Amino acid sequence: MRLHTAPVLTPAGARRRERRQVRRAAHAMARERHAAERAERQAVRDIDRALWDIEQLPRSGEAGPAAGRSWLPLRLQPHRGTSATLSVVYPFIAEGGLGSRGMYIGQDLMSGSAFCYDPWELYRARVITNPNVLLAGVIGQGKSTLAKALAWRSLPFGRRVYIPGDVKGEWTPVVEAAGGTAIRLGPGMPARLNPLDVGVRPTGMNDGEWRSLVQSRRRQLLRAISETVVGDQLVPTEHTALATALSVTERSTITPTLPAVVNHLLRPSPLTTDLPADEVEVLRNDGRRVGHALQRMISGDLGGLFDGDSTVQFDPHLPMVSLDMSALGEDNENLPIIMTCASSWLEGALQDPSGGKRWIIYDEAWRLMSVLPLLRRMQSQWKLARAFGIANMAVIHRLSDLDAIGDQGSEARALAAGLLADCSTRIMYRQESDQLVHSAELLGLTSTQRDVLPDLNTGEGLWRIGERAWIVAHTRSDIEARLFDTDTRMLEVI
Repeated sequence: MRLHTAPVLTPAGARRRERRQVRRAAHAMARERHAAERAERQAVRDIDRALWDIEQLPRSGEAGPAAGRSWLPLRLQPHRGTSATLSVVYPFIAEGGLGSRGMYIGQDLMSGSAFCYDPWELYRARVITNPNVLLAGVIGQGKSTLAKALAWRSLPFGRRVYIPGDVKGEWTPVVEAAGGTAIRLGPGMPARLNPLDVGVRPTGMNDGEWRSLVQSRRRQLLRAISETVVGDQLVPTEHTALATALSVTERSTITPTLPAVVNHLLRPSPLTTDLPADEVEVLRNDGRRVGHALQRMISGDLGGLFDGDSTVQFDPHLPMVSLDMSALGEDNENLPIIMTCASSWLEGALQDPSGGKRWIIYDEAWRLMSVLPLLRRMQSQWKLARAFGIANMAVIHRLSDLDAIGDQGSEARALAAGLLADCSTRIMYRQESDQLVHSAELLGLTSTQRDVLPDLNTGEGLWRIGERAWIVAHTRSDIEARLFDTDTRMLEVI
């Protein structure tokens, strides 16, 4: 390596030899300086290497307190864990779920895990405060399929199902496939119901309690039918006339019928009422409006359905029972009246402690909620669901349907809002964009949950259970696909 030295100054009169000696001396000093610097740098490198050798670990690690430490990278097997464990690492992706107890519904689209549901199991675990369900979604998104799947898959768990109003007849194939009975009502149908039947006697109820229960249920039923037909509430004098006619009919026959009650309303007699003639005349005037309203059930457009003894009986032990009203037409104004009459069959079975757990599914529920007497009955069943061991399900298209029930501040509107509040499980299928804000307000959805609704595909729903939410895609087996299909006519090739 060539050394670079500073210029060397010599006296002007120095000889060439002297100048050469001075330059040699300067180069020698430079070489010594560079050698010293190299030695210093080498010493530093030697110290660093010595320290590295001291701290460096053997390739295979070393024994003692430092065992396991190695400079080699670790080769570990991938870690696997349950969603309950991994939800700590990914709390917003892997939801813990509801567990495996209950019916398999489909797939949780957020975590990819299976989604199971059973309102009775969730109530037992205190996940929900009541077993009632609200199911809403626009037409063609799969809400009817989900309702049928919940009913069908509940049967192996010992649940029974009652559909009090099948307007379109869509439930009949499902009911018959389950070994149940679909009671078809309508013009030309052989079935006839006596709404004043005694019904099913609850186990363990003595004669006095049973007699009082039957009388109370009959009075409530006649009142509900009368108010539904006349479109107004009864006044106290009409209540008295109706109760008197029912009492007289019960004394004169084993099983009263509507024609007998109407006869005593329109033509009361001093011999049967044990009242003076002038009081009988007052009674006749008081019950005239109610009598003519009920006359429609006998000789009017509802004649032949409720004007005699029942030709069919409600069997509470069947797995499924439905009232098929497709023969009446979807827009028939008599539907609420028929529903009110048929509900008397249901109440006796619900109050039987040995009746087991039941689904009560109100398909097209918005039609029934528009009738105040029937809405009162539904509200009572919603409130007593835990006591009766039942789970009510209301199936509607849009939550705005509830706004069409009565005026703002009316009793009907308050009852409809109460039904919504008494549903711990709320399932929302796709909603139109103009319904999002209203739906979010009624259901208490977050902005994220609200924005999901218009993007849901067919068969996908937002399940809001308590304060938790899932996006679930329900699945169908081949048998269910055939039983639940409602698009046969639309897809039929001509």
